[in-house]
Formats: sequence, structure tokens, C-alpha cells
Amino acid sequence: MFLILGPTLNLLASFFWGPDSQGVTAGTLVALSCFCWLVGLIGLYDRLRATAPRYVAVALPVTVFATVGGVAFGVQSIHEGLFGVSHAQTIELLNQYPFATTLFWIAGPLFPLTLFALGVVLGWTRTAPPAVGVLLCLGAIAFPMSRITREVSIAHVADVLLLLPFLYLGVREWGPWGRSRGSASPVAGDVPAVTPPAADRKPDSHASTAPRVP
Repeated sequence: MFLILGPTLNLLASFFWGPDSQGVTAGTLVALSCFCWLVGLIGLYDRLRATAPRYVAVALPVTVFATVGGVAFGVQSIHEGLFGVSHAQTIELLNQYPFATTLFWIAGPLFPLTLFALGVVLGWTRTAPPAVGVLLCLGAIAFPMSRITREVSIAHVADVLLLLPFLYLGVREWGPWGRSRGSASPVAGDVPAVTPPAADRKPDSHASTAPRVP
């Protein structure tokens, strides 16, 4: 559910953009979107841990930090609306505090990078259909372009590109792959576990080989 709520709220936020700022409503939706996205991604990483443990070990903390940057941008938009300043004025003031910019110019850009990496991993490990990984990567590329240019039309395209793959992943979460979390039940795009025949299995090295005493 959270995998769907995150990109859905993010898409809705772009419909409330103002001419000079995203505004209070859009900023609130962005912050809520980051929360939902993070909860959903943590669950997705948990299911990917067995397939790509090293990726998950790196991606999880990076994603948490990246969503903090997303919330910071949302709060910035809220403040722009509350104090009646434009986005350009806010950026000019923010650049006067280099340490504070880490939340915006480091954490913020990490979010689309984490989504791009997720799309690559989903395609590489074949835990989702190739189209899901491709859409996720395209959305991750278009996302920062839309936020830098502040073009609403580009934002709508980017948000839809991100919504479609997460819609698939969120619906599949309610299916066998989401419920079993490691069962061998194959789902479209999943690689089922292969169990060797009984004749090819090695005997248990821990089993006792001593003869039984009648």
C-alpha cells in the first residue's frame, strides 16, 4: 500500500504547484509522500535482502537519508507559502548557510539516484519484469529534470513514470510474493527456487554414521 501511496501523493502534489513556489499544499503532500515511500521501500528492501544483500545494506541507509532531503524540500515549500517568498528567493537565502544545504543539495539528489539503482537491481536480479525496471529508471531521470526546470508538464510525466512501476510492485506485494517473503511460489518476473532431486542431495554431514547397537 505504501509503495502506491508514495508516488501517488507525489503526483498529486504537482497539481498544486504555484507560479513562483510549490506552495503549502504541495509541500505537505511531498513530505507525506516521502514518508509513505520510505515505509514501502523498507519493505521492498526486506524482500530483496536474500537476492541482493550487499545492495540492500548500502541502499537502505542511503534511502533514509535521501527521503530526509525530500521532506526538507517539502518543508521549504511550506515555508515559502507561509512567508510569501518565491522559490528563487528561498534558494538565494539558503545558499548563505552551506551546512544546511547538505539536506537539499546532497540528500535531495540522492532520492532519484536510489530509485534509478532500484530499477537496475530489479532488472538485473529479474525480481520484476524488465518494463518495471525501465520505467523506474526513466522516471528517476525525469524526476530531477522536472524539479530543476519547475515545468509542471515534465513533472506530470516524471511522476506518472514513477507511479506505474510502483503500482505494479505495490499490487504484487498483496500477492504470493509479498505474503510468502521467500517461498518458492513463482510470480511473474520472479525466479523460483530450484531444489535438487533427492538422488543428487548430499548427505547431512552432521548426521551420525555410527552403527546402531541392537
